[in-house]
Amino acid sequence: MSEQKTVDEMTFEEAMAELERVVNQLERGDVPLEDSIKLYERGAALKKRCETKLKEAEEKVAAITLDAEGNPAGTTRIEGK
Repeated sequence: MSEQKTVDEMTFEEAMAELERVVNQLERGDVPLEDSIKLYERGAALKKRCETKLKEAEEKVAAITLDAEGNPAGTTRIEGK
């Protein structure tokens, strides 16, 4: 069995795929209570990771500057980066 990545090591796509698996398991309702709690906690962490990665992407897109013709011309510095 391969080692499970920590949530902080996951890409957006990896975190989203695992979050979908967690939700599917919880929705089936056949998981023991203790395991359900652990799955819920992991799901919450995965959701937070996805939100963080989306925010980072939005900031990068917002930083793209356009030239007079509307073509990408570079990026502007994001505060604190």
